[in-house]
Amino acid sequence: MMQRIMTGLFLSLLLGCSQPPVTDNTTEVIEKPDSEQHRYNVMLNGNVVGHLHATHQGNEISVDFDFKSNGRGPAYVEKILLNDQGIPQSLAISGNTTFGNKVDEWLTLADGQARWQDATGHGEAKLANTAIYVPQNSSPYQNFILAKALLQSEGQSLSALPVGTLTLSPMESLSVSNDAGSLELTSYALSGADLDPDYLILDQQQQFFAFISPRMIVIREGYEADEARFRQLSAKYATQRFEAIQAKFAHRYDGAVRIRNVRIFQPQNLSLSEPVSVLLNGERIQAIQPLDVVSQAGETEIDGAGGTLVPGLYEMHAHTSDDDGLMNVLAGVTTFRDMGNALEVLDELKARIDNGVLAGPRITRYGMIEGKSPSNNNNGILVETQEQAIEAVHTYAKHGFAGIKLYNSMKGEWAPALAAEAKRLNMRVTGHVPAFSNANAMIEAGFDEMTHINQVMLGWVLEPHEDTRTLLRLTALDRLPALDLNSDAVQHTLDLMVKNNVTIDPTLAIHEYLLLARNGETRVGVTDYIEHMPPGAQRAAKVSLVNIASPEQDAAYRGAYEKILTTLKMMKDKGIKILPGTDLGGAFNLHRELELYQQLGFTPAELLKLGSYDMAQYLGHEDRGSIEPGKLADFFVVPGNPVEDIKAIKTISLVSRGGVFYYPSEVYPEFGIKPFTKLPQVTQSGAL
Repeated sequence: MMQRIMTGLFLSLLLGCSQPPVTDNTTEVIEKPDSEQHRYNVMLNGNVVGHLHATHQGNEISVDFDFKSNGRGPAYVEKILLNDQGIPQSLAISGNTTFGNKVDEWLTLADGQARWQDATGHGEAKLANTAIYVPQNSSPYQNFILAKALLQSEGQSLSALPVGTLTLSPMESLSVSNDAGSLELTSYALSGADLDPDYLILDQQQQFFAFISPRMIVIREGYEADEARFRQLSAKYATQRFEAIQAKFAHRYDGAVRIRNVRIFQPQNLSLSEPVSVLLNGERIQAIQPLDVVSQAGETEIDGAGGTLVPGLYEMHAHTSDDDGLMNVLAGVTTFRDMGNALEVLDELKARIDNGVLAGPRITRYGMIEGKSPSNNNNGILVETQEQAIEAVHTYAKHGFAGIKLYNSMKGEWAPALAAEAKRLNMRVTGHVPAFSNANAMIEAGFDEMTHINQVMLGWVLEPHEDTRTLLRLTALDRLPALDLNSDAVQHTLDLMVKNNVTIDPTLAIHEYLLLARNGETRVGVTDYIEHMPPGAQRAAKVSLVNIASPEQDAAYRGAYEKILTTLKMMKDKGIKILPGTDLGGAFNLHRELELYQQLGFTPAELLKLGSYDMAQYLGHEDRGSIEPGKLADFFVVPGNPVEDIKAIKTISLVSRGGVFYYPSEVYPEFGIKPFTKLPQVTQSGAL
């Protein structure tokens, strides 16, 4: 549910009628006689960015939810009618998701028949037993409604609509106080709606107190001073969950490990080796040996079954969190370039991963610097002056960051001084184009790379006064079909990139998602694996990010995507280095990012090299990127041949992250994911 709230991924009703009723889209909640109003603030990293107001009158509930960060955010008006067991009998949700997709969701439940509409279309079910509907797009208050119903159900579990099972589990007792006095609280995990649980807190009367996550919380008015405490509590719960999974599924074998009968992808010559055995000792590769070399006593032998051994992949545009570390390792992603995070959160998370307490890729950190404005991003370090921005550079350098990333609300005129100071400290410079500037100015200011292809291309279609701190930086892409890519303006930018050796982190997969996803259609980027995912993920894959208001806009967005592909191909042909990152959490999305680059002219072998060896060289990582004696044992095995078909990297049988082994088919069922491959055979060759 948290994913749906934050991204619009991650609802009009007449009883017994398939047509939704007229709904009120105003965000004002009007108190009626004898009604109770409950007020909450939405907070991101310590900043109040919105509100949630809930009005109860008997079994009727009205909710007004709205928050904005980084120039965008969801806004929902919800009307709910409950029965005496707290099960919604009717529901209507209207408004917009984070990126502007229109929400018109409704449910009716009468005489054992449930009927609903969400962004994927209409659905209905005949109910033999009690079931509760899980909205596709909703406020965190819906989590409270679900939790309250589960507390009244046997075993705190209920069948869910459209599909699945919800479970509520108590976590711990808490207390909190303010000037009005003290409250006794209980925290809960709500599981079954998404890959990961949601966490919420109820008071001793079982009323909603807070919805918590490591970054965002919704908390009762008057208790904002406890925001950091509850964010940390959520992080603790997530960490405990993933620590338990790590302890259960991370295999650390005593002595040497031999992977027998694999062909190694050799990035230097874009080829596969003959079948060999790879011998590991500790976290490094000790030797590559012919197949006829006999295993020694005490070795653990893993049967590679003739598969392909591929160097670990790089996700070059990550924002690391507990929940994506393991999923990336299982997808063969063994190195992250983190492109913006809360400093203290990232320090602690990186330490836990480095110490082996949590599964996750190795992390190279870039620090985000953002200017304060009404629509600033609430991530990284926020600054109001050039002096503060330079101090932020020093802070990141002191913590060992490899680069800085400037963001939309930064003043463009500060960029030259920041870039010069960063380079003096041997740090790379990248970022978005600050509002009211353009890519040319940032390249000339000293950027080493540009982040997101839209950030470059908007400079060719926007007017100087237009503000990219809003959703305009996405919606204005509908102007791209009219753009002449052979124009002087376009060619001048590309020539500047070549002259200044500027790279591009295009995040093509997120642009495919943005421009081509449509409500009710499974988006093309997930078709190869979506049937393996749990029902909630399959449902979310049929939702557009943005509102497609007309056939003309649909055509414009599709044309914009084609123009982006053509631009990136031009960049590649000019020798501009392309960095594969997703800004979508990596894992399966990174596989898609690489796959899409075939349309730019890359062969599958070139893509394997780009995603591993080339990125290791780019970041100066001499200890990884290829499978050779002395290098870190960061690699994965696939049954197929990705040199012939890049899609083969989507079915992984084993991953080594520094000699710690993971078998995806063993772990995926913990998340409701159907495995893609058989478990490898693992044997011991005898005692010493």
